[in-house]
Amino acid sequence: MAEHFSLADSDVIGFDLDHTLCRYNVPETFALIYDSFAQFLVEQKGYDRELMTVTPDCWDFCFKGLLLDLEDGNLLKLGEDGTVLRASHGTRILTVEEILETYGKKRKWKHFKTINGTFARSGKYHFYDNYFDLPGALLCARVVDLLDQNRNVKKYEFWKDVIASIEYNYKASAFKEGSGIYFPSVKKDPGKYLLRCSESVKDWLRRLKNAGKVLLLITSSHSDYCRLLCEYILGEDFEEIFDIIITNALKPGFFSQIPQQRPFRTLANDEEREPLPSLEKPGWYSQGNWSHLNELLKTITGKSEPKSQRQKMSPVVSEQWGSYFVDGVTGLEGEAETQVHTWCSNNINTYSTIAIPSLQAIADLSLDHKFPRFCPDQPRFKGYYPRPPAPLVPRPSEPITQE
Repeated sequence: MAEHFSLADSDVIGFDLDHTLCRYNVPETFALIYDSFAQFLVEQKGYDRELMTVTPDCWDFCFKGLLLDLEDGNLLKLGEDGTVLRASHGTRILTVEEILETYGKKRKWKHFKTINGTFARSGKYHFYDNYFDLPGALLCARVVDLLDQNRNVKKYEFWKDVIASIEYNYKASAFKEGSGIYFPSVKKDPGKYLLRCSESVKDWLRRLKNAGKVLLLITSSHSDYCRLLCEYILGEDFEEIFDIIITNALKPGFFSQIPQQRPFRTLANDEEREPLPSLEKPGWYSQGNWSHLNELLKTITGKSEPKSQRQKMSPVVSEQWGSYFVDGVTGLEGEAETQVHTWCSNNINTYSTIAIPSLQAIADLSLDHKFPRFCPDQPRFKGYYPRPPAPLVPRPSEPITQE
């Protein structure tokens, strides 16, 4: 494997939309998302109105990469081998003694083998792996707190109500109907929640296009919301930038071969039309799957294996949860603390080519700039640009285990 990566070597470049091309005012957006869920639970499902009250210091709890164990109401931060590095019950952070009592001396989470390598979904747990999810971690933790206060809970059954709140606020028709809280708020005042792309990022996209790169925009958002975002952040001519736009993609399932590939559908006035047996030409489509898209890319590029890159951004830090990348783990009786990589950090190193904080970080570089890339035989911090996160660079006295 080559030690460097260059966009000049790529034939196809795909972009995620939310928190990649479209950056959000995170504090305002977190509050809006939380309110949209909490109001539904209070008004539609009868939950305690206390859920609606949030103080500024609460947002530190919203940490990317947490896992909610739906069986016991615990939120977990996992090491790369399934070690429970930190945990909370509801919003209460557990002590080392409580973690050992709950998960044993080896501190292993029992379902780890079912998720290793993927952000899998299950009726037993939920991963908070994207910024739209994170306020839900705080909400669910506070629900656990309230349930524990009101009665002796043996089984937590609130998740179905949380799913209902998500479906109500983000269903396909919500934007058009103006239902829920989230979409009406963003439509009314997009500047409160969205950050426009800089001129340098817009110029960079045009440079990619002029260099003959095939540009994709692939988002799980529906077409009407995608249009609002892109017109605000890029301008009304945004469709000229991308060869192919795919909305309602339902990632990561879009890239999966199982259980069944969804066909692509054309759009008319943001309404999905009949399914297509294959993808024949560039354009704006809904749903779909990677196999049919890849066949079209072969035709467009004239190559049997077009080289593609997907641009997606990276993570956050928390006072309560520590670093997204590494953490210390220890036992009782004064055992020495060992620094280990988190499960999320390991996934970045394993499945990514490079990691950048924003498109702005690379917009002024030449297209043939050579980035050090993640390689199995290189230190784990090599693929981060413009610099590795400080917690990933080990100090001489604090070696990080390499398993």
